[in-house]
Amino acid sequence: MAWIAVIIFVALTLGGGAAIAYVTGAAAVLSFLAADQARHLAILPQRVLSQLDVFTFLAMPLFILAGELMSRGGITRALIDLAMLIVGRFRGGLGHVNVATAIFMSAMSGSAVADAAATTSALVPEMRKRGYPAEYATALTAASSVLGPLIPPSIVMIFYGALMNVSVAALFAGGILPGLFVAAGLFAYNAWAARRYDLPGGRDMEMPPVALTLYKALPALTVPAIMLGGIVFGVVTPTEAAALAVVIAVLTGAVYAFMQPGATAAQAMRDLSGHVGAALERAAILTGAIFVILFAAAIFGYLVAIQNLPQQIAAIIEAVGISGVGYLLVITLFFLFVGMVMDNMMAMVLLVPLLVPAAIAGGADPVHVGVVVCLNLTIGLISPPVGGVLMVVSAMSGVSYLRLARAVVPLFVLLVIMLFILVLVPEITLYIPRQAGFVT
Repeated sequence: MAWIAVIIFVALTLGGGAAIAYVTGAAAVLSFLAADQARHLAILPQRVLSQLDVFTFLAMPLFILAGELMSRGGITRALIDLAMLIVGRFRGGLGHVNVATAIFMSAMSGSAVADAAATTSALVPEMRKRGYPAEYATALTAASSVLGPLIPPSIVMIFYGALMNVSVAALFAGGILPGLFVAAGLFAYNAWAARRYDLPGGRDMEMPPVALTLYKALPALTVPAIMLGGIVFGVVTPTEAAALAVVIAVLTGAVYAFMQPGATAAQAMRDLSGHVGAALERAAILTGAIFVILFAAAIFGYLVAIQNLPQQIAAIIEAVGISGVGYLLVITLFFLFVGMVMDNMMAMVLLVPLLVPAAIAGGADPVHVGVVVCLNLTIGLISPPVGGVLMVVSAMSGVSYLRLARAVVPLFVLLVIMLFILVLVPEITLYIPRQAGFVT
């Protein structure tokens, strides 16, 4: 009866529009009462604060701030011009530019929603003007945003690493090849679609000037190069790399401010201070939202540990006879379904501590499982009926949600196929971490 009351409470509060993080936290506290574990509530504040007092978490607001700084001041335009220079002359050139820009942006922001918003506002209007169907342009933009949390730095991977006590540096290294693998699949799909639907592009596309494009793009490319190089080669920790990224992002923003045609020193400094202020405000809001979720996760995680739920699930799995790759495939399918109806962060909070330990106990590598789960739940952002990225792209492009949801189905299927390839071929994920010494 007590558990029914908890379920009714969750349904009513969510239906009433309460924030999901607050609902989860309140439901977790009520679950202590329903599970007859109320005596543990006295130590709950100390337990929760100790779980949040993790050095790794400091990387999250710093990477968010670096991404916000990099997304302002003309950096997105410089990266789009660079992508145009590299792949713009191919058939379906702007589609290739869309994917290439997502690669560059993902190495800076670490967020699928942020990448989708930036690319939608900058590229989708140009694609439509050049003759691309609106549904295809927006669907490709939504699918490309999946690269954001996969190619490091990744906010989702930091979240997962802290939640499951997995090296964030190893997760970052493990996300590089899977990210490029997924990008290659999107390039191939766009090339096929360009011929199938006679999309515009080719040698008649107007290209930006080579020297000026490289000159403008070089400052932006220094940030991911220094971050990834420093993390993979062990020069800096992810948290140190995040702090370094903020410093470089501010300096890069100053360079772009002074590069504006006709800009005086005073005007450039005003523009820079405006960008920094807006970035700080946005980073503070996003960080607060994420840490509310983390607080709720810590409460729920404490209850899970008290009840020994991961051990019970592992015993059930062993009794059923599913183990190794078989179990990993089962939870992959389950996470795909959950990602369709639940926010990816909240799904990670509720399900990863329950289901992933059994996979690791069955012999799966923690880094491989982490990268696969992060990609899995990110794919949920482009799948109806929830699809957070679909909502953002639809609102910004003016394409109706239903039309966009239909158009994204082939790309969703492609991403799911590549996800299962990554599940079945762990070496794609583990090659760089193994070479870097993160895994044996």
